[in-house]
Amino acid sequence: MTESPTPARCYALIPCAGSGSRAQAPGATTGKPLAKQYQPVAGQPMVMHTLAAFAAVACIRDVLVVVAPGDDFFERHSAPCVVRDCGGDSRARSVRNGLHDLFEQGARGDDWVLVHDAARCLVTPGQIEALIAACRDDPVGGLLAHRLPDTLKQEDGAGRVARTLPRADKWLAQTPQMFRIGVLSRALDAALAADPDAVTDEASAIEALGLTPLLVPGGALNFKVTYPEDFSLAEQVLRGRAKDQA
Repeated sequence: MTESPTPARCYALIPCAGSGSRAQAPGATTGKPLAKQYQPVAGQPMVMHTLAAFAAVACIRDVLVVVAPGDDFFERHSAPCVVRDCGGDSRARSVRNGLHDLFEQGARGDDWVLVHDAARCLVTPGQIEALIAACRDDPVGGLLAHRLPDTLKQEDGAGRVARTLPRADKWLAQTPQMFRIGVLSRALDAALAADPDAVTDEASAIEALGLTPLLVPGGALNFKVTYPEDFSLAEQVLRGRAKDQA
């Protein structure tokens, strides 16, 4: 009898090597700049909320967090993840390095990886599971995204409206973004070699191969904490969820 092939496994990869300069704030005790993913939100560092959501998804085999060389945060904080200090000088290079590390850990090219921003701390296990369910049998993979709710304007370069753009087919890309590890690794290698600045997310690298990722509805609250005012909103949402679960 011919043995059935081993089903593809799911991994998560969290690039966590950025400084988050737009949200930069001094560390609480050291006075040194504290990267935004480590700043406290609702009682604990932001990235810990992110990791908790992935830890609650049973089908994810491992969560790999990619940090910058010399980053000792996870030496001081226990978390349900594998940590590697192979972060690069851009998000795309950190993800590419993380994918190579997954291969070294025994991942196969046909396994899936869910790449997620450390600063999207409001993602829920339900949203992660919905993405996996939608993409697991898809030939390409896909990403969480949110239909653009507002009127979209194009600037003329001088701070004035040049024209109004149709929004019916516009989506805001979110994460996680879920693709086969082998395909994504090749896509990032090619995209970084061609134009590093054009790699704005994993889906853009996949698109450059001529593939069309699936758009899976996410939600307005799955936003990336970027600016100082975002922290207060994330705090309110997380504390509200905790109160509902109490």
